[in-house]
Amino acid sequence: MIAMEGGKVIAKRGDIIFLRKLLSKMKDPSSKFDEVRFAKDGRDYLYNYVNENVDDVNEDRRKFLKGLLIGVSAVAVLGSVPRVIGYLNQPLTTLPKFPTLLLVDSNGDPVKASDTSLIPVNSPVIVLFTYPMVNDPNFILRMGDANNNEMEVPPAKVTVPATGEVYLFPGGVGPKRSIVAYSAICQHLGCRPPEIHFYPPKYVNPSQLNAPDPNLLTPQALAAAKAANVPAIIHCDCHGSTYDPYRGAAVLTGPTQRPLPTAELVWDSSTDYLYVTRMIGVPIFGAPNGNDLEGFPLPSMNSDYTGTTQVTPTIDTFK
Repeated sequence: MIAMEGGKVIAKRGDIIFLRKLLSKMKDPSSKFDEVRFAKDGRDYLYNYVNENVDDVNEDRRKFLKGLLIGVSAVAVLGSVPRVIGYLNQPLTTLPKFPTLLLVDSNGDPVKASDTSLIPVNSPVIVLFTYPMVNDPNFILRMGDANNNEMEVPPAKVTVPATGEVYLFPGGVGPKRSIVAYSAICQHLGCRPPEIHFYPPKYVNPSQLNAPDPNLLTPQALAAAKAANVPAIIHCDCHGSTYDPYRGAAVLTGPTQRPLPTAELVWDSSTDYLYVTRMIGVPIFGAPNGNDLEGFPLPSMNSDYTGTTQVTPTIDTFK
């Protein structure tokens, strides 16, 4: 659902993608938007147009379109349909850079890197924060070895199988350089937690080959973990994509052809606070033009593009 702020549309990433498709169809001569019929039939014509030319109008999409119409209703009442269409076609808001956000807990207190209560070593609990937008979840992990000792995660070169591109993963942060963060949206088809989640070392074993969803490992994932000599993995139950959290969430098994994007963390050793400052690697799944921050809202931001994002433990799928 959209909201209005300062005369601009505020939307989720999925809404922005949908709006791009809608505007493209509206401009296409073969599916040209009929302004006369829109002026006459209003919402009904818009719903039918979207259903026929863009996508099924489900409940969420209906709310989004209704929000658009509410946003332009003052103009529509004046009978200026061209201005309505112009409003729908206005440029999308783009921030000039990634914001730097402080990680906080549910009480609004800064997360301290040395405090293992919120982010334990090899935790089976899915711990998330949103960045760069409020519907973009990211895993935050404190990596460990097979004995649950904190383990330094060094910088690494990460290859994108789809293109052969190589980029540098900066490594872990914190007192033991063991804390990392990655997008929690699978790069194959966009599955989210709990379908994609972290498998601690004790669960990377043959017993998980017969586990129920969302804890089912594939034989390929298990073999790839062993071949890469990694004790833990990130695995997606939807189609079996597997990522290496010790090496920048590099691809261990397909069908994904792209690593998980890294949410770059910064540790302030003087305060022990953690910050997230940008996304590295391939674009977040669903972002049409890379990690360009198109659309709003962003997590707890002020006009200086600084603020906070909350770290939230969600579920332990292995219970």
